[in-house]
Amino acid sequence: MLEERITSDYKQAMKDKDAIKVSTLSFLRSQLKYVLIDKKSNQLSDSDVVVVIKKQVKQRQDSIAQFEKGGRVDLVDKEKTEMEILKSYLPQEMSIDDLKGLVDRAVLESGVKSMKDMGAVMKILLPQVAGRADSKQVSDLVRERLSQLNG
Repeated sequence: MLEERITSDYKQAMKDKDAIKVSTLSFLRSQLKYVLIDKKSNQLSDSDVVVVIKKQVKQRQDSIAQFEKGGRVDLVDKEKTEMEILKSYLPQEMSIDDLKGLVDRAVLESGVKSMKDMGAVMKILLPQVAGRADSKQVSDLVRERLSQLNG
């Protein structure tokens, strides 16, 4: 289980005195506890954990953008390091070629003819790529593919 791996890595980071990993995983573990409480459960599924991690990664990306605007290179580096630690717990992301193949298949399967039908394609695609691709990237690829149909 992903949650157990995070706890184990947290303990190891404490032994190794890896301060940035300890703080990153400590914060992640507290966020997981909040979700556990919200769900009134005693254990989270790996998909629940992935959702929390993705949210944390997104927050780091937003922080990096803000710190870059402010010229705070020291904080940019810290956030990037934390983001890489978090990403190591996410499933392997799909390649762009694999994504394009799934998009083409979903477009054919749904039989859509125009951009208005983008929702139908996304409905087919999102469950297939859940946790393995950025949904914005998927929607951009679908939009690009559907615009070719109109052209």
